[in-house]
Amino acid sequence: QVQLVESGGGLVQPGGSLRLSCTAPERIASTYPMGWFRQPPGKGREFVARITKDSGRINYADSVKGRFTISRDNAKRTVYLQMNSLKPEDTAVYYCNAGLTAVDKPGDVWGQGTQVTVSS
Repeated sequence: QVQLVESGGGLVQPGGSLRLSCTAPERIASTYPMGWFRQPPGKGREFVARITKDSGRINYADSVKGRFTISRDNAKRTVYLQMNSLKPEDTAVYYCNAGLTAVDKPGDVWGQGTQVTVSS
């Protein structure tokens, strides 16, 4: 049962920007740390970013630091991933996740994924 709903993926040229959104049920949005993972073509799923429930602590994978920004609006039950200066190697299916047990360890609740393609 999908409990997280992502949106905002698409095709963008290198150097461009996209913003992903993830909407969660109230009981999840107000309780758990949230994060983003991605799965590039032919590769395993990898950590992208994490934010605690009060936005007090934020972590990023080294590959996206300085380019991606994670944020959340608990009143809207939504987590965002602003992606700037996109590179072809950012091409992947991006998944929202809730309940991360450590910085890069996913919880049990996932979204369905949204495709991001960076290509000229």
